[in-house]
Amino acid sequence: MTPEISRLSNGLRIATLAMPGLETAAVALNADVGARHEREDENGLAHLFEHMVFKGTHNRSARAIAEHIEDVGGSLNAWTSRDSTVFHARVLAGDLPLAVELLADLLMNPRFDAEDLVKEREVVLSEIGEALDTPDDLVFDHLQAIAYPGQALGLPILGTPESLARLDCTALVDWRDRQYRGEGLVLSAAGKVDHDRLVRQAEALFGTLPARRAESHPPARWHGGVRGDGKRGEQLHLALGFEGPPVLAPGYHAAQLFATALGGGMSSRLFQELREERGLAYSVSAFHVPHADTGVFSLYCATRPKDAPAALELARKVAADTAAGLTPEELARARAQIKAGLLMGLEGCFGQAEWMGRSLLTHGRILAPAEAIAALDAASLDDVRMAGARLLSGPLALAAVGPGAGKLSA
Repeated sequence: MTPEISRLSNGLRIATLAMPGLETAAVALNADVGARHEREDENGLAHLFEHMVFKGTHNRSARAIAEHIEDVGGSLNAWTSRDSTVFHARVLAGDLPLAVELLADLLMNPRFDAEDLVKEREVVLSEIGEALDTPDDLVFDHLQAIAYPGQALGLPILGTPESLARLDCTALVDWRDRQYRGEGLVLSAAGKVDHDRLVRQAEALFGTLPARRAESHPPARWHGGVRGDGKRGEQLHLALGFEGPPVLAPGYHAAQLFATALGGGMSSRLFQELREERGLAYSVSAFHVPHADTGVFSLYCATRPKDAPAALELARKVAADTAAGLTPEELARARAQIKAGLLMGLEGCFGQAEWMGRSLLTHGRILAPAEAIAALDAASLDDVRMAGARLLSGPLALAAVGPGAGKLSA
């Protein structure tokens, strides 16, 4: 299976992968636009825009959008991250043109009615409330805030009640016109797909988009510090963060391997020592989340407040010991975990469509899975140990949510 790629005159790229034996298709409209592209007074706008396009277009009501996709047994949804926004659909193969037309309608013809905005703002406020009631989510918003203070990258993706109150329909229109340009979009589809047909449809639907985005976001600046949020509860949630490499950095794969070996599963050192050996936590993990120009390496655990100092001290010790003494067996296990996750995720048409879109936005080309696996294999034991040491040597950020959170220090 070899992907096909075409580019419209405005820079929008179309990528397809025909997967023999399938009778379904997945399609995604991938945009290199996310929460970190917001201006200071726009926090929450990228996510609100993603919500509001589903409230109706000049061609369809919100109900009609839902009925048209579900009449053919398909699904249509979207998500917003700090770096990107993705609108996606799954359908039977014969209904792919409908799915693409719906995606285009959402982006090209949103209605942005003021009454709809009032109602959808309440929906997002409920989403914010749910996040505030979920300490294992909230602690990472706090970690992001102290890691990148005074920057869009440090603000919550959902925004705040105060920032949402400032956003109106004019802001939504301006966001679409400023940010959604051909060169920052990829239409990717996998399954039972016809490349040439999709290119023709994309030209008809997206060909009028301008090519280039005029503005760019400033580079990230890691800061660090401590933030405690003494919410009521039984558990104290801890997130310890260090700046990690961006996705295109030479040390990216070594950092991913270190994070997986340290806290990527039940056999990891963090899980075994904090939970199995000491009983200090039920949930414990480590992972590395890359951005275009930076990354966040995190250690997380949820523990009883009285155990928090011991858990934090032990987590830092285990991380340092892993950087100094990672074994060949642990590295091989981490490689196997990442490879399995990658290849299992690519067995379905949605995984393939998502991979192609993300690859084109990140690398400017479709990264072959074998190339990603080769990069993992190329990281030696010394490379991974040194990556761990580099991660742990930088300024740290500590966020805590729960009883006694204000008493902790880094």
